Amino acid sequence: MSRTPKDPELASRLSRRNVLGVAAGATAATLLSGAAAQATSPQGGKAPGHGHGHGKGRAVLPPGRLGIQLYSLRDKVSTLGFAPVFAELEKYGYDEIEFAGYTQGSAGAITLAQLKRLAKDHGLNPIGSHVGYYDDNNPGAYTFAQNLTKVLDEAEALGLKHIGTASGPFRYGSTVDGWKRAAEDFNTYGAAARKRGMKFYQHNHAEEFSFATDKPKVRLYDVLLAETDPDLVYLEMDIYWAFCAQFRFGKRADGTPAPFNPIDYVLKQPDRYPLFHVKDGTRDDSVRDGYRMTDVGDGDIDYKNFLSRVTTRTHPQGLGSARPGETPLGRTYHHWQTEHDNPVESLAFARKSSEHLYSLREGRCGD
Repeated sequence: MSRTPKDPELASRLSRRNVLGVAAGATAATLLSGAAAQATSPQGGKAPGHGHGHGKGRAVLPPGRLGIQLYSLRDKVSTLGFAPVFAELEKYGYDEIEFAGYTQGSAGAITLAQLKRLAKDHGLNPIGSHVGYYDDNNPGAYTFAQNLTKVLDEAEALGLKHIGTASGPFRYGSTVDGWKRAAEDFNTYGAAARKRGMKFYQHNHAEEFSFATDKPKVRLYDVLLAETDPDLVYLEMDIYWAFCAQFRFGKRADGTPAPFNPIDYVLKQPDRYPLFHVKDGTRDDSVRDGYRMTDVGDGDIDYKNFLSRVTTRTHPQGLGSARPGETPLGRTYHHWQTEHDNPVESLAFARKSSEHLYSLREGRCGD
């Protein structure tokens, strides 16, 4: 169950419907000033948005599924360490974390056992981690291709349920055959992860939705989906980059239309998308990607609609209930990780993102 944020100001602000967020200019020093005291305060009740009296309709965000990709907070992890960062995330009502490395930089050494315990102490469930796909120039690189056993050993030590990569499947080029070879690699990693009780996943950027260089009518992402075993290879959709791809690759190189909607991929195979990156952007047709990245809630991506549609689908065929022999996925199958690649102030971003997502409610039918 999702927890009540321990930041009194945040809890108060969340009692109003459709809150836009805290001031983006809040400083790290201000945010951290009360961390020690707040981290030890007792929990109470349901998280805002999951109980009554916090607006009309059901909460869009499923209970216990608000996470954050720690890449967004890499500056604070490096300078302050995981402990004060986790204390802040606990205050903001986060349930889960996705790793982007297990070291603290200048903040000092930490063991995997200590890291796992620290997350548990702050009520944070480590749900996944990003690791490189390959580095063919370095046989000792910490990647799936070069050090699969070590990658899985460490993921298992942390108790991760998912282990994946944010690297694109471009190891063998941008041809259909090149992506088929990459899919074979992913199937191998997925099989190894499955033996450990984990799911291997790939996180997209925009380029995965581009077209094959040898077959310009074939979208590479479709090759990845077709050539990977759905029981071994899962996807983490970065919603922002998928919408950027919709803008960039809605036409083929010859100018013929090739429109797609990112959510359609998910609704067709919702079981293949256990993880999502919730990243926002303001629409700007003058820039390459069609969007400028911004804090969650400040942009033009309709997360109320996206989360609502995904969490109400129950199985791959997208019907309202499971067919005989099928198991409904349920609202809590998916995990939602907020992220910003380069936030102006990373802890302010984390706080605002939590506040915005907790404020989203499903209103009347048709909303």
